Amino acid sequence: MPQWAPRLAALGPITFLGDDLYCHQPFCEQVLAQHGHFLFVCLPQSHPTLYEWLADFERQGPLPRVVTTRWTGTQRLTDTYRYFHHLPLRDSADALSVDWCELTTTDAAGRVLYRNSWATSHQVTAETVVAIAAVGRSRWKIENENNNTLKTKGYHFEHNYGHGKQHLSAVLATLIILAYLVHTVLDCLDQRYRAVRALLPSRQTFFEHLRALSQYLPFDSWDDQFDFMLEGLRPASRKPRSRPNTG
Repeated sequence: MPQWAPRLAALGPITFLGDDLYCHQPFCEQVLAQHGHFLFVCLPQSHPTLYEWLADFERQGPLPRVVTTRWTGTQRLTDTYRYFHHLPLRDSADALSVDWCELTTTDAAGRVLYRNSWATSHQVTAETVVAIAAVGRSRWKIENENNNTLKTKGYHFEHNYGHGKQHLSAVLATLIILAYLVHTVLDCLDQRYRAVRALLPSRQTFFEHLRALSQYLPFDSWDDQFDFMLEGLRPASRKPRSRPNTG
């Protein structure tokens, strides 16, 4: 935190995400000391005082809540958000006061599909609770859309370890991450890249096509190669064009 938070502060107020392991007062105070915000998973078993306070307030009446429904394409789900303000993070006179929110997702039969809760330095209201819970859940996007992609979607990130006796594994890891960065930028900015990816079932298949084509057909540019791939993947829309330079 002392090393990285000052660098991040230059970008503006930063919200730090983390699981229940980080949701304790000393670390939350470090975040606040760096002029940041925190949004950490807050479980009942590790925060008994906070949940005792919640139970006391529940005995006086239902906690504030927001209920929304959404269609996933296969089923209708109900998201129930509960929230409360100014709860003590621990059992002490100097306990940090936090806001709390919870998300419970159920299906049409009432079965609970997801439940989680968070403590935060942000003010949670009926207008902000949905966005705050979405941010809290987005921490898993790092695992699912970054780490998991690098390991299982054709980049073979885990295979670089153990190569070489000094720095080779670090070099290979760096090259893999740079390749993923370039592909991410292309996905945002390059229409041909997005079109080819959309016509192929997976990243692995995309890489296989690139590898096979580049072994046998020398293209003048990446644009030429993607044009060739689009023409082959969409036969109905083929138009006359010059063949790639095979000389």
